[in-house]
Formats: sequence, structure tokens, C-alpha cells
Amino acid sequence: MPSRKQDQLAAQLRPVLARLVRKLRKLSPANEDLSQSERSVLVLLDQHGQLLSAELAVMEKMTPQSMGQLLQHLFSLHLITRTISPDDKRKIIIALSKAGKERIERVRKERDEWLSYAISSACTPEEQAILQAAISPLSKLVDFE
Repeated sequence: MPSRKQDQLAAQLRPVLARLVRKLRKLSPANEDLSQSERSVLVLLDQHGQLLSAELAVMEKMTPQSMGQLLQHLFSLHLITRTISPDDKRKIIIALSKAGKERIERVRKERDEWLSYAISSACTPEEQAILQAAISPLSKLVDFE
């Protein structure tokens, strides 16, 4: 059972992390023409290599129709490819295009550059060491089921 101290830590940490994530999302000019759902789909494709539209819809908790519209927009921007499944001609395999991979890499680079600059400008060497030490416990929180 969490203690009062842990409850206070959670209440302080949650808004700070949420603000940092929002700030990182806003800082990417390369991502301005994409919705959060579209960015999320690109990341899923980057992680999984290729997926079916239905699989993406389930992962994103979207209707197949909404996912279809989203994928059409990404396709029109040349960020994804669509290939007929060799096993089942009714299924379309969705993957990142070369431009989609480049977009993800560019966004990550922009975010990393901003975060690196912010850390070096706003944090003392001692605070930077604290951030380094916090990576492991924060990773545990992300992976916690």
C-alpha cells in the first residue's frame, strides 16, 4: 500500500512529466502537420516494422473506419506504404516509407537537441547527475504493468 509520502511524490511527478511530454511534442516543427494519433501510428510502425490496419486500430483504440482515414492521410503525405499481403490478398500490410522513417528520425533529433540544450542550460552538473540517476527508476515506471 502506498504511503502518504509516495502519494505526494506521485502528485508532484505526474504534472511535471505531463508538461515535459507536451513541451517535447510541441517543439517538433517536423510534426506540425500530424495529429497525435497519426504520430502514434508512425511510432507503432517504427517499433513493429509492419502491421495490418485492424491491428493499428486495436492498438490505438480506434474504429477501423477512423484508422482508415488516418492511414489515408499518412499515405497522401508519403509517410507510409501499403502492400497486399502475400498470404491473404484481402489484407493490406502497412509500413513506414523512407520518408516516414526520415520524419521520425528528424522529430527525435529535434527533441533530443532541444532537451540536450535545456539540460545543459537550465541544470547544474549536480542536477544533471540526478537526471541521469532518475532514468532507471523512470524506466521502471514506464514498464510497470
